[in-house]
Amino acid sequence: RAAALTPAPGLRARRALAAARAMQQAGVPQAALTLLASAAAGPLDERDRALAQRLRGQIALYRNRGGEAAPLLLDAARRLEALDAGLARATLLETMWAASLAGRLGGGMLEAAEAARRAPPAPEPRSGADLLLDGLAVRFTQGYGASAPILKRALSAFRRENPRPGQDMRWPWLACRVAADLYDDETWHVLATRYAQIARGIGALGALPPALNYLVALRVFEGDLDAGAALMEEADAITAVTGNARMVPGRLMLAGYRGDEALALAVIEDGAREAGARGEGVVLTFDEYARAVLYNGLGRYDAALAGAQQATVQDDLSVSAWAFPELVEAAARCGQSELAVAALERLAERTGAAGTQWAMGIEARSRAVVSEDGRAEDHYREAIDRLGRCRVAMELARARLLYGEWLRRVRRRRDAREQLRSAHEMFSAMGARAFADRAGRELLATGETVRKRTGATPPELTPHEARIARMARDGASNQEIGSQLFISHRTVEYHLHKVFTKLGISSRDHLDRVLQAD
Repeated sequence: RAAALTPAPGLRARRALAAARAMQQAGVPQAALTLLASAAAGPLDERDRALAQRLRGQIALYRNRGGEAAPLLLDAARRLEALDAGLARATLLETMWAASLAGRLGGGMLEAAEAARRAPPAPEPRSGADLLLDGLAVRFTQGYGASAPILKRALSAFRRENPRPGQDMRWPWLACRVAADLYDDETWHVLATRYAQIARGIGALGALPPALNYLVALRVFEGDLDAGAALMEEADAITAVTGNARMVPGRLMLAGYRGDEALALAVIEDGAREAGARGEGVVLTFDEYARAVLYNGLGRYDAALAGAQQATVQDDLSVSAWAFPELVEAAARCGQSELAVAALERLAERTGAAGTQWAMGIEARSRAVVSEDGRAEDHYREAIDRLGRCRVAMELARARLLYGEWLRRVRRRRDAREQLRSAHEMFSAMGARAFADRAGRELLATGETVRKRTGATPPELTPHEARIARMARDGASNQEIGSQLFISHRTVEYHLHKVFTKLGISSRDHLDRVLQAD
């Protein structure tokens, strides 16, 4: 409105540019483009023209997340180098984010990384964003191991920094992806929940769906698939309103781990079509990863092998790293021991550099899968111990399943039952049906009858549902629950509806009757 009422052309153009930026942050890309066209009519100085180009790239990034955003952002960064070194570095970071999404369909990551290596140095002490840029530049020019120390410093800086919405909302997705790439589940949790809370607080509807998507992926690894599905529904509702491209990776992960083959393949095929249409190559890697998880769960290892091989050929942040354990398991079960060992060696290069409990736990689990020297049991026990000390319950359940299968093969049925029973219970509670069925088949092979749910046995609440139910029982409103758990009040309503259905009640007034006292 201010721009429309301003008679001076130069000031009107600058106000139109500021209004376009605000519209983009609010998740209204078409209005932002209209204002940007008005601003471009000028006159604008060199700095504002560079900022307009940057905004074009940002809008393209939100709308399609394909290959067209990275060249626009890289051009803006080059224009800004002589005008504002800080803005140039910030724009290069956005360029790397855009290139990471375009992936194999864009091919601009190396160019962006090399430009970042040549960028003006950041002042000391470097911020989390500056460390992130420098670390990613090393990551894609010199490799994973060389970049790990500086990227760990970047993540530590992000955790220490006092969140400021105007600053932090620029980088939430890259910081979360780097944390996931380094198998740092705790930092991933801290940053993803923080950014989702900030985005909700300031009404940044353009930024909220990506933040929710990273929470979805985290919930999958935590074993709370229902919570992930609720967050995915929220992200879909926002993108439907704003007109931005919907988030696909979280949906693919949910489908893969749910284990319903027909449904998962439909989601995977839809994801591939959307990725091709938008040029969002990283979704293809998530497609391949989801396929590998699905078929490892179903015990169809030849099909899992194909997906895992394709996913690990890429070097996409986070998802390619997650695909290596899938490749080790599938190759070993297909009798391709050389391929399994080679995949383990590539995995160990990453996990050794990462050094987290999650990283070392999946390395130990993968070593156990390929072990032929009698040390398999030691590796399985190490994996269970390490994975039990972090957030990734799904990885822990899979370690117990693999250990139980190994114990049964070496004819230690009693010990096998303990691990398989635990895995079956965990997967069943998570809703990971294919892995639960796989554990159930192994239990039957040990001579144990697998307990099946009947109409008289109500479904169990997931840990997330149980927590929400207890908070509602104790008098917390949906808004208060959402604030404490960093979810929306509609997500709380979704969970409570499922709780009521499972417990056979109609309202929160009945929760004190059916929930045991703490």
